[in-house]
Amino acid sequence: MASRAETQHSNPKSDIEIAQAATMRPIADVAREKLGIGPEHLNPYGHHKAKIAPDFIASLAERPDAKLILTTAITPTPAGEGKTTTTVGLGEALNLIGKKAMICLREPSLGPCFGVKGGAAGGGYAQVVPMEDINLHFTGDFHAIGAANNLLAAMIDNHIYWGNALAIDPRRVTWRRAVDMNDRALRQTVSSLGGVANGFPREDGFDITVASEIMAIFCLTTDLEDLRRRLGNIVVGFTRERNLVRASEISAEGSMTALLKDALMPNLVQTLENNPAFVHGGPFANIAHGCNSALATCTALKLVDYVITEAGFGADLGAEKFFDIKCRKTGLKPDAVVLVATVRALKMHGGVAKDKLREENLEALEAGLANLERHLENLAKYGVPVVIALNKFSADTPGEVKLVLDACKDLGVKAIEADHWAAGGEGALALAHAVVETIETTPSNFRLLYPDDMALLDKVRTVASEIYGADEVVADKKIRNQFKDLEDRGFGHFPVCIAKTQYSFSTDPNLKGVPLSHKVPIREVRLSAGAEFVVVVCGEIMTMPGLPRVPAANNISVASDGRITGLF
Repeated sequence: MASRAETQHSNPKSDIEIAQAATMRPIADVAREKLGIGPEHLNPYGHHKAKIAPDFIASLAERPDAKLILTTAITPTPAGEGKTTTTVGLGEALNLIGKKAMICLREPSLGPCFGVKGGAAGGGYAQVVPMEDINLHFTGDFHAIGAANNLLAAMIDNHIYWGNALAIDPRRVTWRRAVDMNDRALRQTVSSLGGVANGFPREDGFDITVASEIMAIFCLTTDLEDLRRRLGNIVVGFTRERNLVRASEISAEGSMTALLKDALMPNLVQTLENNPAFVHGGPFANIAHGCNSALATCTALKLVDYVITEAGFGADLGAEKFFDIKCRKTGLKPDAVVLVATVRALKMHGGVAKDKLREENLEALEAGLANLERHLENLAKYGVPVVIALNKFSADTPGEVKLVLDACKDLGVKAIEADHWAAGGEGALALAHAVVETIETTPSNFRLLYPDDMALLDKVRTVASEIYGADEVVADKKIRNQFKDLEDRGFGHFPVCIAKTQYSFSTDPNLKGVPLSHKVPIREVRLSAGAEFVVVVCGEIMTMPGLPRVPAANNISVASDGRITGLF
């Protein structure tokens, strides 16, 4: 009889078919049996979703922390790497080998779900469920964040309308509105048209909700008071004299906190194998730090022995921001990194076109390994041991797999072929054993890439040279003056959050592999005073995506029995 993995590879079911066939347990049972959380500490959202009450979270303070594992990946390609799928599969496997483990993931945005086909609940037999809920409205967190964002925007315009006591310059309002949907028509707008009663017309625009600074704040905050403080510190604009105007000056932070109070509680769901998972928060992995909420991660560390979380995009963006922003701000110290790669993606980095990826090509694969090696070199700079997960695809040949595993052995790093997409936790057992052995035998000596007191431009240069392999950072006089102004205003100790393409170490998405002799041009500098980092925009970065020619929304519907169809 064929194994489940063989069946799934030869006759794959869609993600939604697998998810809808899952046998989910009541979330109260998962919480009690797996985490020791009684029903009195849950705020249930139906039978299979719940939020964890803040008083219970506060009671965990004296418990020791679990081992923390970060899942990241090589530079992403359209061929796919499966970072979330690997995170879920590793969590399942750790539980199968007798370790008490749970995973922490980001919530997906509605924009990509209806735009480019792809969610954030994993795939195949390594998923979190209820998948449809998680990929759609879930517990309403993103709606709360969007409402708080737009409440602040409304209060800014209202303040200007009713006399503008703070002397805000309408031309220098920096706070934009937000909506959780890809809508290119809203990137640049003009607001308050229609006469005196509607206010003072000005240029405005929308970002997708995951790009809102409130999302970044939400995912770095530790409790309600910290949330209120950070919201009050948001810079919403400037006066004509170029003085900063903060959200606290228009008394917006209290009402914004009220909108976010329930959303701040971490969301508990389960995997296909009924293991616990937090799915909470989801900042843009370019314009922000791209990690799930710090509150969810820190809570998980008090509940189990192993916590697996992920960072957005490849390690040059996601892992760097996880380390240099999230860990810096929260004191988290990862014990191991799982670096996800696929034969398909490595061949693309070696120059193979997407329509040729099913053909064996050892020469291109060997060339593409340079990208993997560069990520390994980068991760070594943080002092955290690494295990490579070679995520299996059905077209991988034995020769290709052997080439990758042998190359990793020569590099002195453990590499494990894993088949969790097709076999769930059983497909990642070897990976789980390798990760546990690595943690037990190779202590982490985690360190940050740069100190707080380094000049902002030097922080950018450090990331660009050490992580991207760039020869130079290009910053004209205007950009240099902006850095100097931020330092003069007291923001020089903030970490930098570099926004660039995820598809290359460089700022050119077409340069695969390991680009050499490239420059990093800085186009824009933005202050995120509430999130407490400085965003450095390099290249063309959209904070409001558009829908593709044929959006995924075209295929999504609801069957007569109420089942959602066409969602992945």
